[in-house]
Amino acid sequence: MSTWVVQKQMITIFILILTGVYLYKKNHLSNASAKQLSWIIVNITNPITLLCAALAEEEKVSAGEVGIAFFCFVLMFAILIPLAYLIPVLLGVDPGRRYAYRMLAIFGNVGFIGIPFASAVLGTSSLIFVSICGLTFNLVVYTYGEASLRAVAASQHPEDDKTYSFSFKNIINSGTVMAVVTLVVYLADIKVPEMVGNTLSYIGNCTTFLSMIVLGVSVAQMVPREVFTRWRLYVFVVIRQILVPIMFIFILRPFIRNELILHTVIVMVAMPAGNMPLMMAKQYGAKEDMISAGIILTTLSTIITIPAVMYFL
Repeated sequence: MSTWVVQKQMITIFILILTGVYLYKKNHLSNASAKQLSWIIVNITNPITLLCAALAEEEKVSAGEVGIAFFCFVLMFAILIPLAYLIPVLLGVDPGRRYAYRMLAIFGNVGFIGIPFASAVLGTSSLIFVSICGLTFNLVVYTYGEASLRAVAASQHPEDDKTYSFSFKNIINSGTVMAVVTLVVYLADIKVPEMVGNTLSYIGNCTTFLSMIVLGVSVAQMVPREVFTRWRLYVFVVIRQILVPIMFIFILRPFIRNELILHTVIVMVAMPAGNMPLMMAKQYGAKEDMISAGIILTTLSTIITIPAVMYFL
């Protein structure tokens, strides 16, 4: 596997992040506008990105293979969530900051990095499985992720006199609705008019740029030592991005005969921390500095961690 594939993605990411830093430093973006952009990303562009993947003209895989892949990704999150509670405890993270490590551990960047990386390394036939990962990701992030961050934001701002309790009504939102629609569209092989498809593509294509811009706003307010002097984040990278994916290899290999599904799942597990928790934290008012630092460090580390994991496949 060529590390240049990874390096090209990293270069692209950091150019976009630096664009956000520049816009903030020049007062073209503010915290208020970044919060508004976060709402657009979380509720509009990100859900439509997933739908666009289902509408793409790719060779269809069998319903059985879709089911196996979906089961694997459900299992992935079922394992990652309890691990996400254990890891910060082992690292001795302050209880008030553990939510950030949980978000970093559970939600990887399966979209912007995952899609082009899987395409380049595993081939375009892997993208349907990446899309299924995105579907599962959305179901989890718009339920567990949203509920967690809204509860954290309420506890961090008691002066707002707001409390948050989970209700199943909260999972009925643009993310989960679009996730279900995506699965139906793909399995039923539904076609849409070209004009509709183009419109959706234009909207979905905004996700990467906007999310990196918002991340850049957070980066612009940080100093380097806030990212690179936190030793716990380095240990976290080793555990979450090397040891955990290798553990998944040994768990799944005896049961998954389809090598493409297995490799796609492992690549998705090995992805660096994703941006969606940051978007939600900013939207709901939870402190996001640790999440921002974790995204930056885990993304930089990918140049080393992904080749290390792929060596075991």
